[in-house]
Amino acid sequence: MAPVVTSVSPAQGAPAGGTNVTLTGSGFTGATMVRFGPNGTTFVIVSDTQITAKTPAGTGTVQVTVTAPTGTSTQNVFFTYAAAPVLTALIPSSGPTAGGNVVTLNGTNLTGATSVKFGSNPAVILTNAPTQITAIAPTAPPSSVNVTVTTPGGTSNPLPYTYTATPAPTLTTLSPTSGPTTGGNIVTLNGTNLGGATSVKFGSNSAVILTNTPTQITAIAPAGTGTVNVTVSTAGGTSNALPYTYAAAPVPVLSSLSPTSGPTAGGNVVTLNGTNLGGATSVKFGSNSAVILTNTPTQITAIAPAGTGTVNVTVSTAGGTSNALPYTYAAAPVPVLSSLSPTSGPTAGGNVVTLNGTNLGGATSVKFGSNSATVLTNTAGQITVIAPAGPPSSVNVTVTTAGGTSNPLPYFYLAAPTLSDLSPHLGPDTGGNTVTVFGTNLTLTNAVNFGASPATSLVVVSDNQLTVTAPAGVGTVVVTVTTPGGTSTAATGNPYYTYLGAPVLTSLTPSHGADVGGDAIVLGGSNLTYTDAVTFGGVPASFAAISDTQVVATSPAGAPGTVNVVAHTPAGNSNALPFVYDPS
Repeated sequence: MAPVVTSVSPAQGAPAGGTNVTLTGSGFTGATMVRFGPNGTTFVIVSDTQITAKTPAGTGTVQVTVTAPTGTSTQNVFFTYAAAPVLTALIPSSGPTAGGNVVTLNGTNLTGATSVKFGSNPAVILTNAPTQITAIAPTAPPSSVNVTVTTPGGTSNPLPYTYTATPAPTLTTLSPTSGPTTGGNIVTLNGTNLGGATSVKFGSNSAVILTNTPTQITAIAPAGTGTVNVTVSTAGGTSNALPYTYAAAPVPVLSSLSPTSGPTAGGNVVTLNGTNLGGATSVKFGSNSAVILTNTPTQITAIAPAGTGTVNVTVSTAGGTSNALPYTYAAAPVPVLSSLSPTSGPTAGGNVVTLNGTNLGGATSVKFGSNSATVLTNTAGQITVIAPAGPPSSVNVTVTTAGGTSNPLPYFYLAAPTLSDLSPHLGPDTGGNTVTVFGTNLTLTNAVNFGASPATSLVVVSDNQLTVTAPAGVGTVVVTVTTPGGTSTAATGNPYYTYLGAPVLTSLTPSHGADVGGDAIVLGGSNLTYTDAVTFGGVPASFAAISDTQVVATSPAGAPGTVNVVAHTPAGNSNALPFVYDPS
């Protein structure tokens, strides 16, 4: 049996040849030739299933074959001679000795790069496209090195890249030049050669670096005391020092609270105004801690905890605890509901209901019967909620706050309407005809749609029947009915309505016949599929609709002379064509 080649690895190499490859397959024992296209090459039989070879020179994609005494392989296993990579530009062409900067290499045939070298040092490849590579430059001493790219097609021409010594950083200003002993404030350091900072020190303590550019660093000052030297370290060394003074934090002072009272349940937002309030560690209402929402040197907003009576409000910072201001807990009034809008909705819930009333602020629950609604917005005079699901029934809606539970107001869950049939199911594409809709739960219908188009002249006949005027439309559409209980679907019944173009007659063949009638007359035209009447001078004729363009009618008897032939469909009457009755 002839040898079988299943793969060659690698499957690419340089056009100059010399790539070491491994062929796998079977039947290699006694092989006499390995060819890459028409060119033979040197090889070593490793086993009956493996051969190692060195590629000859070549171009393009060629088939790899093995010849043995038993024949030559025929499998479609290919080797591609990849064009050697070519570099045209480096951007930038220089960088720091510490490396780490991103260099873009432009050129051709760069796909499948296996290495990018800066001199003898490999770079980390970030992206690799046929005409561009981005790589992270490795470290090197100050010098000029050759940058090369290696792909399966070989190694590119070199382009020079210069490593330059990193200049030492220099500090010119700090802002601010002082801060609290607890640290935590942001300090801006301005200067030159600050890029790539490895540390910012306040004395011997390290700061947290937030942002870093060649001319500016922002950092969070560590804790400290007295006056210390601030320095920056980069790959170029350590900067000159600038003084920074740790000052004891001033005691916070409260000037006002707003509001000065609130419910015993807490939960309301209180604004504290004053001075030296920055970096507050706690806000206390008596012995109870409040949740701090916002904090500036002159204002704090906090959520009041629960409490009773009149308590002292204080603020604590690194500078100490402030003076106290009184805050009074007052019993919350009972909520009162005055109206709901809407007062009914679908059994599936999900609709938005607005509850109006008084003392509604801080609602802890809104119930529809025993089911909780999702509260969307809540003010003292109004709540909006998403109604929960419920069976078809009337339920009581109530609101509960710290002041108690409100009076109930009725809400009606309505079953969704269903649509079972229409009469007629066909009509003109201009609309305007009356359609009767049959179904269930139709009493509160507020909209009927033919597809996306609303019908007009809606009349509720009963809970099972409506009449509407069809809008204009095209094609076959689903008719839907909408009530506060939802919108009907096409899942049940026959809610489909088809719009028809007006019938048009273009020919009668023949256009005359005997006055005794009985002739077969072919009516040609368009929109004739649903023809339901054909008249000759107003006299009905028997007929059969053959297609949308043809009706065959039997002429009735008529007086000699000319009469009008008209076809009728649910879309209306066609134009008239003359038909001549010949005397017998």
